[in-house]
Amino acid sequence: MELSEQDLAAYLAEHPDFFERHAELLATVQLASPHGNRAVSLQERQMEMLRDKMRALEHRLAELMRNAADNEALSGRLLGWARSLLEQTEAAALPRCVVDELRQRFDMPLAALRLWGLRPEFATLPEAAPVGEDIPVLASSLSQPFCGANAGFEAARWLAAPPQSLAMVALREHAQASAFGLLVLGSQQSDRFTADMGTEILARLGEVASSALLRLRPQA
Repeated sequence: MELSEQDLAAYLAEHPDFFERHAELLATVQLASPHGNRAVSLQERQMEMLRDKMRALEHRLAELMRNAADNEALSGRLLGWARSLLEQTEAAALPRCVVDELRQRFDMPLAALRLWGLRPEFATLPEAAPVGEDIPVLASSLSQPFCGANAGFEAARWLAAPPQSLAMVALREHAQASAFGLLVLGSQQSDRFTADMGTEILARLGEVASSALLRLRPQA
């Protein structure tokens, strides 16, 4: 009876002591090396497989360490930005502080902010300049930050230069409230803000900015 490869594999799996009882076979089994046109013993092939696995694990560990370092640096920038808003004692200076600190700390030269529904004493701020009727509707419809290509959005025209991609973050008092502002970040790189990117940090930026800028809103 001829054994199939499956039968042989099943037999060896059921009898792990086979090569202990036939150790002489280990020295005679020759396999092709994946690292060159040569034959290697079974033991050598196993060692090569282990080394390949170790290299893959080392690369994965290095990647995780880089990601951890990047996340730590990003968290530090977010914390520094939030502190700058908390330390701003003049309410009228807060909108400019939000944008300027974002540009500086996150290396984001294309950033802009628009607010509406502010108290009368803040209505003349540059960030309270009139916006199109669609802007409050758009902002209120954003349950999470929008990221993608610039498709001729009005908000893109608030930036100092036309962006190839942008992120729009709605500012609101709480998750169910209508938006009272829109934070816009742009890039001249088309792949800087994409529809499939994570938006957690952008959402945190929106939450912190919203909380800080509530000082400019009418008191309930």
